[in-house]
Amino acid sequence: MTRFSTPPDLRAAIASLLDERSRRELAARVARISALFRERRRTSEAIADEDDALAYALFRLPATYAATASVLAGLSERSPAFRPRRLLDLGAGLGVASWAALQLWPDIETIVMLDRSADFLSLARRLAASGGPALARAQVVSGDMGDPPDFGEPFDLIVSSYAVTEIPDARLAEVLDAAWRNCRGALAIVEPGTPRDYARLMRARTLLVDAGAHLSAPCPHSAPCPLVAPDWCHFAVRLARSRDHKLVKGAAAPFEDEKFAYLAAARREASLAPAATRVLMRPEALKYAVRLRLCTRRGIEETAILKRDRHRFDSIKKTAWGDDVDALEEMAAGE
Repeated sequence: MTRFSTPPDLRAAIASLLDERSRRELAARVARISALFRERRRTSEAIADEDDALAYALFRLPATYAATASVLAGLSERSPAFRPRRLLDLGAGLGVASWAALQLWPDIETIVMLDRSADFLSLARRLAASGGPALARAQVVSGDMGDPPDFGEPFDLIVSSYAVTEIPDARLAEVLDAAWRNCRGALAIVEPGTPRDYARLMRARTLLVDAGAHLSAPCPHSAPCPLVAPDWCHFAVRLARSRDHKLVKGAAAPFEDEKFAYLAAARREASLAPAATRVLMRPEALKYAVRLRLCTRRGIEETAILKRDRHRFDSIKKTAWGDDVDALEEMAAGE
């Protein structure tokens, strides 16, 4: 499982803010905030001040960063010609998407962080001051995702990380329409890896395809998703826990696995490659083969690679759930 670590500058900025803070008080804040989020309460109800925002950063920022970085790294790897210069961090929270994007595309010149939470934005501004020049001069804007201010010109990349999950169902189309109008390149939405958030992403997928979007990931086709409940499409990324992270979460394990779901759509004129064939489930080891369930451009298909076919078998035996495996489609077609 791939790991994505929070950038050293961001870790150091958070650590400096934790100096002289009571870990016991932070742990109490974490417990309260976690309970409210489990009840699906909104950020405005869970985050009451900047200390709450800092507690949130301590226990959730590493995971949201890892998931967002994983999604953006996939886009970068498949589309090396895509080099965004203008970034909109939509529902920015603490600016995690901005940090993740800059690790991959250091040529980003303009960053706008949009959020409704004054406490999140205040802390995001302080953290950004510890980043590179683009982060330090980022525009931190208070506003509504469904009714954003006039930004003058559209963005090459828009990322919404763990923000659409809070949008009421009745406003989802409004928010997506506003995001798509402001996008001239790619729009990436990263959400918790739950059946509920996957279902909402599928609604977003339909709305974006109807608006003319080209799907870049994770779906290799634009037809309705062929998965049937209780199955849902989600992924996972592993992250290390710091001492403070373990303390406030009351956890002993040195790592955790963050499950997430996502969708990436692009303007057809943008330099983004089409989505790849993808492994839908953990590969099944058979006595003489490995069996894979794939989401392909033709829909869901299964293929088995025999152990006696050493070249093909060795190339895919370590394939993991969620991996891109374009070559397997050609393998299956050649049998």
